Amino acid sequence: MTEPLSFWDAVEEIRRRDGRFRPDAYAFVMDVLEYTIRGLEERRHVSAAEMLDGMCRFAHERYGVMSWTVLDNWGIRSTGDIGDIVFQLVDVGVLSRQDGDSRDHFDDVFDLHLALERDYFGDASAS
Repeated sequence: MTEPLSFWDAVEEIRRRDGRFRPDAYAFVMDVLEYTIRGLEERRHVSAAEMLDGMCRFAHERYGVMSWTVLDNWGIRSTGDIGDIVFQLVDVGVLSRQDGDSRDHFDDVFDLHLALERDYFGDASAS
């Protein structure tokens, strides 16, 4: 029986196959997941929509006005990118999924750039 990969070994394995995202992007998604779960009344599986909402709140709390710049630097430019990272982590066994979960649930949920900048600059400046 093979030993499960450590988180960072799993990230290295993913990045050997797909180098679009910087290693910090994977740690960020794991932090977002924990942040989102902590905000629930009880620990449970979260939907793509819940995770994306939690991601915006977490990014604002952690990076403030620099949220978009930080995520963009890591290669995260859309809600679909978050889905790619989540399902890459599922594929290597770091995260699990339920039968109804789909990578498509992350596609085009909202404009990530607008969502990360609107609290600081208002909707008009991001257009």
